[in-house]
Amino acid sequence: MLQTSLATNGAAQLTAFFLYRNNWRPRAIADKVRVNEEIRASEVRVVFPDGDHDILDVNEALDIARREELDLVEIAPKAQPPVCKIIDYGKYRYEQQKAEKEARKKQHQMELKEVRFRPRTDDHDYEFKMRHARGWLEDGNKVRAYVQFRGRDIIYKDQGMDLLKRFIEDLQELAKIDQPPQMEGRRMTTILAPHKKGK
Repeated sequence: MLQTSLATNGAAQLTAFFLYRNNWRPRAIADKVRVNEEIRASEVRVVFPDGDHDILDVNEALDIARREELDLVEIAPKAQPPVCKIIDYGKYRYEQQKAEKEARKKQHQMELKEVRFRPRTDDHDYEFKMRHARGWLEDGNKVRAYVQFRGRDIIYKDQGMDLLKRFIEDLQELAKIDQPPQMEGRRMTTILAPHKKGK
């Protein structure tokens, strides 16, 4: 088990070295990765499953991959010679897709969503808007909740404050207060931001 772990680590470090030296950057899954007979170079640098490496004729490298019941995958086509790994291409593709999915999550742009209340909003309408707010927070967005005072509604500021406090308490497991309730013209507004992952 220890030898296998060392061999795996050695292969990873060796691959990283060649990719770094040749200024390689990860390609999107949409870009075609050449596999097996699709590889055009006549000579390639092969990284073997045990971490060893060598420069071989591409046909010889293909023969070795077949004997191991694995694939010859070109991972650095612009290197001189191109770098290929003998690996399970299906597993390789899965790992690449998983990495891209994680990258897209990190690139998520936080949006500011809004929910509007009246000072005498009924429970049914409140719960409906709460569900929307909960979903937005779970998706990593901020939520601005405000109570709109129209005409004589302005005399119900206390009710507006109670409603926003209830809103904050009902979502406290998902969000923190980014802006406490405050009057902005004829609106009383608060903003909630989602807790960071792991909090």
